[in-house]
Amino acid sequence: MTEGLLIPFEYEYMRNAMLVSTVIGGVCGLLSCFVALKGWSLLGDALSHAVVPGVALAWILGLPFALGAFASGMLAAWFMGFVRRNSRIREDAAIGVVFTAFFGLGLVLLTLYPSNIRLQTIIFGNVLGIAPEDAVQMMLVAAGVLLAMALRGRDMILWAFDAGHARAIGLDTRLLQVLLLGCVAAVAVAAMMAVGAVLVIAMLVAPGATAYLLTDRFGRMMAGATAIGAGTAFTGAWLSFFLDGSTGGVIVSLQALIFTAVLVLAPRHGLLAGRRSRRQAAGGGQPA
Repeated sequence: MTEGLLIPFEYEYMRNAMLVSTVIGGVCGLLSCFVALKGWSLLGDALSHAVVPGVALAWILGLPFALGAFASGMLAAWFMGFVRRNSRIREDAAIGVVFTAFFGLGLVLLTLYPSNIRLQTIIFGNVLGIAPEDAVQMMLVAAGVLLAMALRGRDMILWAFDAGHARAIGLDTRLLQVLLLGCVAAVAVAAMMAVGAVLVIAMLVAPGATAYLLTDRFGRMMAGATAIGAGTAFTGAWLSFFLDGSTGGVIVSLQALIFTAVLVLAPRHGLLAGRRSRRQAAGGGQPA
């Protein structure tokens, strides 16, 4: 029985997939706390799709895919902010217009300049077939994000909770926003290889949303989200070997299952806890 469960570890491509998925899942979980706190869920979705033209242009120009994807993601983020600041369009509409425009442009480029880039790989990911150089890029991205968090994480937390107070004490909030935006874009690019552009938004939202239901303290929320992201990514990659299914799909499905269970069973903020509190409040209001 135990030997059967260890079979995936006998294959190098599975060991690479589980290692890369775990690292990216953990980093996505860490950043998902900021995404949830700042209400950037739509932005993460937009960035994951906006990288497609960057990947196509990088192939045409002979540049690393990650470089093109990151530049495209940051350009899309800047353009969303420009449209929102200089028009009466609401933020959600600006994000929707820009990310669909970038995604459409990417599809056109991939059609006009056929390459060895498979659209299915961009959309759904292919962590089982990840090349060694791509794995190295993903590890470097993860290390860069962790370094940024180690150096400016406390300032980012303060800015995320109260941007006005952060400005009042002299923090450069514009720099913090760009830094956090760059981290989200970089991780979206890295995670795209693992789960694809469609599912990357789940990795950038679900762990943070799940941890938010479990605790009121941001430090514990970050630790919980990181553990959920890394744990589900490792388990999903391992489990996909036996299911012979999409690795990204299994990872995201696990995160959705955990979120659903926590939504119902969370001790203080779950649906059952809320129902119990309402009953107690109603009972306390009745005369003895």
